[in-house]
Amino acid sequence: MSHAYARNYLHIVFSTQERRQFIRDLEGMWTYLRGIASEYGVELAEIGGTSDHVHIIAVMPPKISLAVLMRALKGNSSKWMNEAGHLFAWQQGYGAFSVSASNLEKVREFIRKQAEHHQRVTYEAEFMALLRKHGIKFTPEHILG
Repeated sequence: MSHAYARNYLHIVFSTQERRQFIRDLEGMWTYLRGIASEYGVELAEIGGTSDHVHIIAVMPPKISLAVLMRALKGNSSKWMNEAGHLFAWQQGYGAFSVSASNLEKVREFIRKQAEHHQRVTYEAEFMALLRKHGIKFTPEHILG
């Protein structure tokens, strides 16, 4: 086969440092993150979140690793925010979970309803539930620390 054919959906979640409510212009941040991803050949099929965290569905091409994408997204957006006069930083880690094509719309809807969802559930509880759902072992103090 002369080409690589792939359609890999990843649900990526990451938060601001200490989960501070740093993101005041949500649409501006989403637009900026889409632009960064596009430069790397990555489509963001969905993006959303709240003032302290981001959810993305990334369509990952075979030519780029998740680590490279995350370094670009977090590094460039932090620089952009700081240059605009905002004291800003992302938390060091992130979560990334595979999404099947058959479950894609359900995850998209979950991301679209983040503001409503977080009236009932904290980010920490949400993130730990995602880890459990995907069978990822964790220590709560590493999540909350």
